[in-house]
Amino acid sequence: MGKRADEAAEVPQGTEAPDSTRKSVVREYAEALIVAVLLALVIRTFVVQAFKIPSGSMLPTLQIGDHILVNKFIYHFTPIKRGDIIVFKFPQDETRDFIKRVIGLPGDTVEIRGKQVLINGVAINEPYAVYSQGAYPRISERDHLGPLLVPPGRLFMMGDNRDHSMDSRFWGLLDAHKIKGKAFIVYFSLRSEDIPYASVIPSLFYVVTHPSIIRWGRFGSLVH
Repeated sequence: MGKRADEAAEVPQGTEAPDSTRKSVVREYAEALIVAVLLALVIRTFVVQAFKIPSGSMLPTLQIGDHILVNKFIYHFTPIKRGDIIVFKFPQDETRDFIKRVIGLPGDTVEIRGKQVLINGVAINEPYAVYSQGAYPRISERDHLGPLLVPPGRLFMMGDNRDHSMDSRFWGLLDAHKIKGKAFIVYFSLRSEDIPYASVIPSLFYVVTHPSIIRWGRFGSLVH
């Protein structure tokens, strides 16, 4: 017969059980690590996620090498507005994330006439938009579109760097269900194109030894 619980051997007073203590400490650290990982996953999935800007399609608003935070829950409480900068799954390859500005909302009629964007027949003011083809740019196919009615659940997206942006002029309207969140702040920025290494550790060492490539003035910049 097995031992009864009250018959189990006890550790004499004044002595320690080092193995038990060691296991208890390891267990506490393991539990804390698991909680931290789960909390980080919850935050990343539902609250805030970090992204890096790899291209110049949103220049000058967002620089190549900007690291931004994206609010993932805001659109559960507030509607999407024209001018919002959002991260979304690229419609032609959902393994990639794109970032563009909302130009046309559901119900809007979007038209582009020689680089001028019209919403419902009215030219809109776009101080954030830039063009790279000079004061008298050559008109291309991308500069003529519509009129196009944006249906419910869809958005018309454009990059601020208009002559270097793959956006709704090329791949069509965005399904609002593909939105990941709204960009709201730059938390870190560096001229990543100046780093001569591709692997992580040499790149980190290069940044530490060449702090001039860090754009200190962009830290904490609001995205709008």
